[in-house]
Amino acid sequence: MRPVALVAAGLALAGCTPVEMRRVSVPPAQALRAEPPQLRGMQYLYGSGEGAAISRQTWNAVIDHVASRLAGKDRSGVVLADDATLAAPRFVSCAGKPPAAVFDVDETVLLNLGAEADDLARGANSFDEARWDRFEKTGGASTVAAPGAAEALARLRAMGLTVIFNSNRKAANAAESRAAIEAAGLGPAVHGETLFLSGDDATGSRKDMRRARIAARFCVMALGGDQLGDFSDLFRSVGSVTARRVATGSPPVDRLWGRGWFVLPNPVYGPALAGGIDDIFPADKRWRDPADSNRKEPN
Repeated sequence: MRPVALVAAGLALAGCTPVEMRRVSVPPAQALRAEPPQLRGMQYLYGSGEGAAISRQTWNAVIDHVASRLAGKDRSGVVLADDATLAAPRFVSCAGKPPAAVFDVDETVLLNLGAEADDLARGANSFDEARWDRFEKTGGASTVAAPGAAEALARLRAMGLTVIFNSNRKAANAAESRAAIEAAGLGPAVHGETLFLSGDDATGSRKDMRRARIAARFCVMALGGDQLGDFSDLFRSVGSVTARRVATGSPPVDRLWGRGWFVLPNPVYGPALAGGIDDIFPADKRWRDPADSNRKEPN
């Protein structure tokens, strides 16, 4: 544990509040070791107890939702039909189909520790497709199951559901992705049956066509992912950062979260990491500390 962390831990055990802890003079982390800014999100997702707790909380909610649906004989699905909109969602019929649950792979059921650690070592700030392709081919041993995922998938299978993965990993690397999933205790994963990948159709990283193919055979009772595209490509057509946020909370979509659609945290990469100060902080909700009279506002 670093010296700063030791001081903080001691203060916490002594009953200090967060405000009191901030008043204590300790060496800045940068003085002990320079850390790249992108480590912040990685600390939360890959290292923190809080991130692990949210992951387990989500997987527990998935199990509870499915168990409730099965106990109540509710066979309604959660995959949007072709003609659905976010304002008027309509779902693919489940009539006569066996139950299933569909999940994204990366940063949903599988954490890519090796790829992210390499990003830090290289100081990478943007996505490198060729490098990611090499990771898909060779990095499987440096991945681990997300907290709670392996146990949850095993329970879903024991409840009679087929667990299906819908990932934007490449179809050309299906064998390597299957090996990574199964080595992490999350399998089985069979390409074209319980593993669907980018390149399986002509729509690239869009997932609706793959979801439709799955929903044609199965009653999909739960969808899980770390990005809105893991639930519907309709979110991709929503314009601004603010509009995307509003869309997730507008009826009747707002009632799907935790009731068929389950989101896992990902503060490391993806479309969630977008927006400037003006997108995130409305002008009428700004506060300026009266003691900071000389402070300049950020651009």
